[in-house]
Amino acid sequence: MAHLRPLEQHEIADAPLVDMMAHYARTRGFVPNSIRTMARRPEIAKRFGALNQAILYEGSVPTELKMLISLVCSVGAGCRYCQSHMANLSSIYKVADERIAAVWEFETSPLFTDAERAALRLAYHSGLLPNEASPEDFAALAEYFDEGQIVEIVASVALFGFLNRWNDTMATELEALPRKVAERTLADGGWVPGKHAGT
Repeated sequence: MAHLRPLEQHEIADAPLVDMMAHYARTRGFVPNSIRTMARRPEIAKRFGALNQAILYEGSVPTELKMLISLVCSVGAGCRYCQSHMANLSSIYKVADERIAAVWEFETSPLFTDAERAALRLAYHSGLLPNEASPEDFAALAEYFDEGQIVEIVASVALFGFLNRWNDTMATELEALPRKVAERTLADGGWVPGKHAGT
């Protein structure tokens, strides 16, 4: 059960935040409970939204890869809520279910390129505590990505460092749509909603 109840739409008076939530509803089909909980401090929620936009949806690293990076670092961190959300966003960005399901074995699956493996390896190692990112991980990245792209990749991991801690600490209740996608794509790899199942 979540430690704080997500706010309902009528409880949010900040107009730019209402607009941001409408954007989430249009693009995802729902407003994430994490954002609805953050809405108690509108400036945090809005600045998070701007950072999320800049990191995941801008730059030259393919958005699809950033979604998988965010999923894999959430696997490393153990946040089931974020894993389900990133499976859902990966699906929205046309990542095939087979690739989402194979993310558990990105090192050996033929569904991933060497460049993707390098990015996903760094994401996984960075999601662990203590952090296991190594000089070898960065050397592998440098074979496929320029320095600006490496910044984008690490920024994606760091964004989910915040979200993994936020949602695991808050025990954010999982919404129906990302749960359905996670059950379809990640359950064979052992995914369960855990503390995020709600009541």
